[in-house]
Amino acid sequence: MKRVVSVSLGSSRRDHQVLVELLGEQFEISRLGMDGDFDRALAKLQQLDGQVDAIGLGGIDVYVYAGNKRYAFKDGLRLMEAVKTTPVVDGSGLKNTLERETVTYLLQNTDYIKKGTRVLMVSAVDRFGMAEAFATAQCDITYGDLIFAAGIPYPIKTLQELEEIAARLLPEMTKLPFHMLYPTGKQQETRDEEKTQKFAQYYQDAEVIAGDFHFIKRYLPDKLNGQMIITNTTTAADLELLSQCGAGRLVTTTPVFEGRSFGTNVIEGALVALLGKPWENINPVDYLGIIKQLDFKPRIIEMVN
Repeated sequence: MKRVVSVSLGSSRRDHQVLVELLGEQFEISRLGMDGDFDRALAKLQQLDGQVDAIGLGGIDVYVYAGNKRYAFKDGLRLMEAVKTTPVVDGSGLKNTLERETVTYLLQNTDYIKKGTRVLMVSAVDRFGMAEAFATAQCDITYGDLIFAAGIPYPIKTLQELEEIAARLLPEMTKLPFHMLYPTGKQQETRDEEKTQKFAQYYQDAEVIAGDFHFIKRYLPDKLNGQMIITNTTTAADLELLSQCGAGRLVTTTPVFEGRSFGTNVIEGALVALLGKPWENINPVDYLGIIKQLDFKPRIIEMVN
């Protein structure tokens, strides 16, 4: 049996473990939340190194993208470099392939997305593949990177502007402690009331809200009006929350195991274990090929409000 473990800076209340079969291989897949404790995460990674088949880093990005440029978070690199033997991934490989394909699937198989659909991406640099796919579909996109990560009420409307702003800001922002930019630990269980009230209109004006679920949840207003949410890492409690708020539909990009949509980092870890190649030699074609073999498709849930 192969073992894949996600070590997350997120809340341990979201921990989960499943046994699944992928292409004839038995997998034990688990998620371990470190409740925002960076040093505990480092120690757990060192403990697991060499003991499991792949490790995912959750609740943190190592790499984000804007155009052809890749930016690395200092904290993410510290965690990744603590692992010397076992392949370790942050999910960015799948974000660039599986999540891009999710938008393509919805375009080809549903009428949920069309030219002019108003899309809010709460953060685009951590899901640049999805951002490009929406732009290719000629959606009316608001990239919320400055709004939700930095609290600056400036909606970015084009990929070109996103790339220009990223080039100016990310070299310095990636040096900051990650918890200053993204909800970790107990922050994942609470809402930022000030930003939620200040920026609720961006959610309510959108037809589609897409991106990282913890960002979406952190600033989720009390009332939506039937929006479609495209994300992953959702639990049964998250579905209930979205339903209560008035979301119309949930699309998860990663497969569901025992009622749980895992994060891209742990699913990418499972694919790396299946591919059996050094992570640095795996390219988008490899990921797309094995995604096709596994017949991964988005899960679409109509919400009952």
